[in-house]
Amino acid sequence: MGSVTFPVVGMVGGGQLARMTHEAGIPLGIKFKLLSDTPQDSAAQVVSAVVVGDYRDLDTLRAFARGCDVITFDHEHVPTAHLRALEADGVPVRPGPDALVHAQDKGVMRAKLDAIGVPCPRHRIVSDPEDAARFAAEVAGDGAQNLGEGRWPGDGSGGGFPVVLKTVRGGYDGKGVWVVRSSKEAEEPFRAGVPVLAEEKVDFARELAANIVRSPHGQAVAYPVVESIQVDGVCDTVIAPAPGLDPELAGHAQELALRIGQELGVVGHLAVELFETADGRILVNELAMRPHNSGHWTQDGAITSQFANHVRAVLDLPLGDPRPRARWTVMANVLGGDYPDMYSAYLHCMARDPQLKIHMYGKDVKPGRKVGHVNTYGDDLAEVRERAAHAAGYLRGTITE
Repeated sequence: MGSVTFPVVGMVGGGQLARMTHEAGIPLGIKFKLLSDTPQDSAAQVVSAVVVGDYRDLDTLRAFARGCDVITFDHEHVPTAHLRALEADGVPVRPGPDALVHAQDKGVMRAKLDAIGVPCPRHRIVSDPEDAARFAAEVAGDGAQNLGEGRWPGDGSGGGFPVVLKTVRGGYDGKGVWVVRSSKEAEEPFRAGVPVLAEEKVDFARELAANIVRSPHGQAVAYPVVESIQVDGVCDTVIAPAPGLDPELAGHAQELALRIGQELGVVGHLAVELFETADGRILVNELAMRPHNSGHWTQDGAITSQFANHVRAVLDLPLGDPRPRARWTVMANVLGGDYPDMYSAYLHCMARDPQLKIHMYGKDVKPGRKVGHVNTYGDDLAEVRERAAHAAGYLRGTITE
């Protein structure tokens, strides 16, 4: 009787997303091979087949790809040309470079979304601080609330500021993003030496995320739209589903995410980060083509997690059910604080809330660094939120009772 050969998934990037994707593949018998920056990276601690190397080096990528049935990612930073070279070598890359470039380059992403009629904040590429000031004035001039003389409500600096400036490549978790209120403040983004995208500062009521997963043959599933609460540019809490969201608007957001996935040819998980505006519209803020922080709740709150469905998608297996298991699920990120011994907090957290789900990433604790998350679920949203916030705060050391 012959042995069954299970596929090998090559994961580029050794962070916590790779760690949790590997975990989702274990029950399926899927083998993982990891290209990691260091042996200490989060996923490198748990994956048995680890190659330590530079993902920016094409020869390293080619050597890593040998023996892999498919290549996927826990970040979007692999050079697009390198991914095209792998495809030319016959290596399945999912998502492929033609799709992934829209998550790598914000300028390319905005141009494509404009072309397919997706609602976005007003934007354009700007060449220098003075051009950013001109963009700010254009936004003010277009706005229905323009107060005249180049001023904008609530600003005080004049000229249409504030606006948002983003480096087109390389930003995440608030890095590479600036809210600027003057031409002087606009100087910093241009020091990176890469193109800068200017966007209007949207008057939004809250931030949402629509997560979908799509397979090579076009099967797709959509998770409930969630509310994402940011603190200092970093995701703090995710509530699934987004409370009080009009069902029609929620359906529109899911349809929008599914259409973006189809138009861009995404394979795997796609997170579409959204603004819900004060006047009841949704605008696309960012795209991520990998498992995403806004989908961590699915580990314990959905029938099939984002990680399991990403594995299924890149292997072109039938996708799993994305429906929620509970009425409410809340994810709270655990950030590093002044107390590095988080394990000592387990006794309190687990005794206080036996249903609590803790997910730690194996990272050294540093102030403000994402080192894990907790998931809670139940029928009473206020209670579920309090449990998640208490556990995350106690693990960090900001709550002591």
